[in-house]
Amino acid sequence: MRVATSPVPAVKARRWRPRREVVEGFLLISPWLLGFIIWTAGPMIASLVMVFLEWNIVTPAKVIGLANFQKMLFGDDFFWLSLYNTAYYTFLAVPLHVVGALILALMMNVQLRGIHFYRLTYYMPSIIPSVANAILWLWAFNPDFGVLNDVLVLLDLPTPRWLQDPTWAKPALILMSMWGLGGAMIIFLAGLQGVPQELYEAAQVDGARWHHQLRFITLPMISHVVLFNLILQIIGSFQVFNAAYIMTNGGPQNSTLFLVLYLYRNGFEFFQMGYASAMAWALFTIVMVFTLIQFKAAGRWVFYEGVSHR
Repeated sequence: MRVATSPVPAVKARRWRPRREVVEGFLLISPWLLGFIIWTAGPMIASLVMVFLEWNIVTPAKVIGLANFQKMLFGDDFFWLSLYNTAYYTFLAVPLHVVGALILALMMNVQLRGIHFYRLTYYMPSIIPSVANAILWLWAFNPDFGVLNDVLVLLDLPTPRWLQDPTWAKPALILMSMWGLGGAMIIFLAGLQGVPQELYEAAQVDGARWHHQLRFITLPMISHVVLFNLILQIIGSFQVFNAAYIMTNGGPQNSTLFLVLYLYRNGFEFFQMGYASAMAWALFTIVMVFTLIQFKAAGRWVFYEGVSHR
């Protein structure tokens, strides 16, 4: 005789499975989640509280309201100088980085014997520790026996004092930053290899030259990659710190006093933690505004395959 079974256990199993998957998922991401809460979200919340405080670590904190922002905007000339230095660096370094990385990627997007070696060669400098890079370029920029001035002497060109000259210090750091184009180059290279070859073949049949193919095929098809690299480079340029701290410490004559370096000084040299936190949130706001502008303008020039912009 056949005995009927109750469907209740099966229903319970179906109800339990999603809950179990959620628990397992949270367990798997718990190392990252804990790290984010402790090392990112926690400090951000703490700094948001400290912008309203006057606190030098060794004495009790004092609530001062918006006085830190008032001092930053209306009473601190060095803040505006550091913001100018950072903007100078950003508006020159970012276009050079994006264009230079794209040119390198176009050069590396060929099928030649040994091309992987050349790709690795151009990528390697981007993973060298920043301290080692700074020491290397300190030697290269030395005005007396540096390799850059030796080359300029051979070419019978003027030899600047580089990091010892306020006029040349920021351009020198921008030139040094070009040493690390490999990271952006790899991203561009991945985008270039995703462009369908049929488009180039059809263009060649129609008689299109290489610059026409670049303008009407390559750039539109990798425009989303250009946007990605552009946003990364803008964020990174506003956070420039290591090179200026190690090589010039903000000099000469504060010509390389970038915003993050000045923030570091206020927080960890002058122990004005509330004021440093206010500068950090000002920097966050600036970067967010630039990022939102890029996303807003992306609809006019970024092409996503299969998506039309109206």
